Amino acid sequence: MIFYFSCTGNTRWAAEKLAKATGERLIWMGDDNNATSEITLKEDERVGFCFPVHGWRPPKNVRDFCRRLHFSNPQGHYAFALCTAGDNIGETMRLLHEDLKESGLQIKAHCSLIMPESYVGLPFMDVDKPKKERQKIVTASKDLKIFIDVVLFRRAIDHNLVIGHWPRINTRLIGSYFVSRLVNDKPFRVDETACIGCGMCQKVCPSGDLVLDTESHPQWKHNGKCLTCFACYHHCPQHAIAFGHRTDGKGQYYFQPPKNE
Repeated sequence: MIFYFSCTGNTRWAAEKLAKATGERLIWMGDDNNATSEITLKEDERVGFCFPVHGWRPPKNVRDFCRRLHFSNPQGHYAFALCTAGDNIGETMRLLHEDLKESGLQIKAHCSLIMPESYVGLPFMDVDKPKKERQKIVTASKDLKIFIDVVLFRRAIDHNLVIGHWPRINTRLIGSYFVSRLVNDKPFRVDETACIGCGMCQKVCPSGDLVLDTESHPQWKHNGKCLTCFACYHHCPQHAIAFGHRTDGKGQYYFQPPKNE
């Protein structure tokens, strides 16, 4: 089985590729009801974890999901982890190991894919330019093919773990600030004159944080579940969603498979 979570589609693409190559089933990590108290694995079943990096950490809902997991027969089962990030991952994998301590699994292989940037919540951050976006996807495709072989042959290898120059500072200091102060839905707004009421924002929200009013305009629930992943912002066909003034003049991005796939 491959547990996965995705916001703008980068991780979904990688997880689906891994599932197709290995024949393992995909299980979404975004729904609280999917985490059971104990899971029994099939003979020779692989266990994978695929997720994006938020603030040099796994997303908070992924961390909660992993902490609740427990397997009745983890011994002898091959486990792997893949994360996607726009730049580097810091100590993301260390935190994943901590969160999985009670599960009984031991992850043997790790991989990070550097994908197009989607976080636009700070003044100095924007999506990548089209050329850089394409280059990242081409490189990530090559790295993913290598990691698929690693998983198929059950190797214990770390492939392309881009932890950055200051992993401890990024994850423990900046990441803590990010989670406590920047992950919330309060700054989100919709330009109701531009909104066409298509409901795309609600459809793509991975945490179910959106409802539509009587005119099909989005409203955020403010219930603490927002991941500030910007899926709603990026998928809006009218660019009608803003995050305060921090997204003024910025671009949009969500993963679209290369034409040759």
